[in-house]
Amino acid sequence: MSQSEKSYSTVTEWSGPHGLPRFENIKDEDFAPAFDVALNEHNTEIDAIAGDQSEPTFENTIVALEIAGDGLSRVSALFWNKAGADTNKVIQALEREIAPKMSRHYSKISMNAALFARVDALWEKRDSLGLTLEQVRVLERHWKGFVKSGAKLAKDQQERLAAINERLASLGANFGQNVLGDETDWALPLNSDEELVGLPDFLKDAMASAATARGKGEAYVVTLSRSIIVPFLEFSERRDLREQAFKAWAARGENGGERDNRAIVTEILALRDEKAKLLGYKNFAAFKLDNTMAKTPEAVNGLLMQVWEKAVKQAGVEEQELAALIAKDGKNHEVAPWDWRFYAEKLRTERFNFSESELKPYLQLEKIIEACFAVAKKLFGITAVPLKDVVGYHPDVRVFEIREADGTLKALFLGDYFARSSKRSGAWMSSFQSQHKLPLKNGAKGELPIIYNVCNFAKPAEGKPALLSLDDARTLFHEFGHALHGMLSDVTYPSVSGTGVSRDFVELPSQLYEHWLTVPDILKTYAVHYQTGEAMPQALLDKVLAAQTFNVGFNTVEFTSSALVDMAFHTMDKPVEDPMAVQAEVLQKIGMPASIVMRHATPHFQHVFSGDGYSAGYYSYMWSEVLDADAFEAFEETGDAFNADMAKRLKDNIYSIGGAVDPEETYKAFRGRLPSPDAMLKKRGLAA
Repeated sequence: MSQSEKSYSTVTEWSGPHGLPRFENIKDEDFAPAFDVALNEHNTEIDAIAGDQSEPTFENTIVALEIAGDGLSRVSALFWNKAGADTNKVIQALEREIAPKMSRHYSKISMNAALFARVDALWEKRDSLGLTLEQVRVLERHWKGFVKSGAKLAKDQQERLAAINERLASLGANFGQNVLGDETDWALPLNSDEELVGLPDFLKDAMASAATARGKGEAYVVTLSRSIIVPFLEFSERRDLREQAFKAWAARGENGGERDNRAIVTEILALRDEKAKLLGYKNFAAFKLDNTMAKTPEAVNGLLMQVWEKAVKQAGVEEQELAALIAKDGKNHEVAPWDWRFYAEKLRTERFNFSESELKPYLQLEKIIEACFAVAKKLFGITAVPLKDVVGYHPDVRVFEIREADGTLKALFLGDYFARSSKRSGAWMSSFQSQHKLPLKNGAKGELPIIYNVCNFAKPAEGKPALLSLDDARTLFHEFGHALHGMLSDVTYPSVSGTGVSRDFVELPSQLYEHWLTVPDILKTYAVHYQTGEAMPQALLDKVLAAQTFNVGFNTVEFTSSALVDMAFHTMDKPVEDPMAVQAEVLQKIGMPASIVMRHATPHFQHVFSGDGYSAGYYSYMWSEVLDADAFEAFEETGDAFNADMAKRLKDNIYSIGGAVDPEETYKAFRGRLPSPDAMLKKRGLAA
């Protein structure tokens, strides 16, 4: 066995408990040779399918494509997990090499004329093949995937499209690494009591832990990790330090030099537009929305602007209230972006008689994880069993079995909760392995889902509990909602498993799950004080629930402005020469308040430019919110947040069905109808 084959074997032979990877045996140096072997193996499999001399059938073509590349899927899953959650210079260098190589590989497959001819022949006679609904969806997904990847283009156009895709892959990798570099390198040391004024103990503990991790002898540091920067902006009495920290946070990817992302954005937008036009679409947004619930940019902008007009009006009211607080403090400055969170926290304390610092001792990470699992048990009958001695991909990672009510193993779940300098910002769900029921070459009949969540909560000092904000707790529930979508999947084919749904439907299971965090019985049981063990007092619980729509104008403006800029970039009639000028023009046109900034300014808008997952798709969170607000209302209408009949319909039609059914049809099967935005506007407090 060659060294490359040994590396491939190490990476792909998952002999850990229940088929987990042996993370402890995999070295960074194994990935490059493992990719080489896996790519060659996949090419051989593709050649065999394309060169099959027998008449194409669903089994010898589509099923064969579904199970081909299993080794490559395993190498890729482990590598991209490492690149996102625990990267280093070796991995980053390989990422810059692998991203375009993978693009070339899949372009070659998509433009394989013999292979597409077999898929196309099946598509043309699909109505006579006796296929199940799921099989039709799988066939459609493969056929559309080939067409949208250039299978019907002339050879010179295919070559150009392949070059575009390869370049986009490289640019996306560079974009993400640049943002991580800016986040990792910046820190604001605080060494005097004067610099710490106003900061609660939980934040000082997190900043001390971050300082220790940096190893530079500082007492405390503000970092650009959201779990530190946001509470710092909420509590620091030092306006000069808030301004300094906020400007660093807002300027990620826009600091000049080799890590500046503005030129990358310009090139990405030009290439995406060229790609869309090559494929016969008016613009990149039309290309991306072709297979979504929204379907057109006009439908997206219609929803966004309906919400925007209400949100910006509400934000104006909120700004006046904050300005009054500033005046009350004897100050005469305007409400600047680095003031908003600070004075909003003061206003929340004044209006509802509680602050984030009063709430946080009741939101222990360990108890909120328990709450996530408890809700899943009450709704879906599954139980999480910790595997304490099983090694994850990092020492902070926890591993759980997910078992059905009868004890059957349903899935494996890994939770990676703490921020570190080697991890990109944000929170996400992904999988090492997706659920399906197809027989594999190794004799296995299907695969168990192996799902993981990644978060960036501040790691506490040794011996102290990790305390969350209410937003952090929602994030934990949100990502576990995604995880449930993967773990409860019950389909036959991998391409429609779990989260293999349209982009504007995929956020429904995650955003819907957030609702159960604030069900009173859940908070009463799991929101307990980390020192006394006492449940959150009813009076505080009532205040928390009453304040759910507080600051909604600010939050909605932050999000909606980002979504509108994303759509504007991808519907332009002319090339974008200066993305920051376009961003400014869009914000000016919609009346963006000077006191609020986009949640994700263009140079660090990773959803849109680090890969193209949410490009022309950031709106999806709001589109799904229309669904999730309506879906939770279905439970409220029964008078029971855990109504058993409704939970079964939810599991059968949303969480387990994956992409095997059209999302509109599966939602109607659950709810009996499609939703309007009314429930979402009511939930946000913007219904008036």
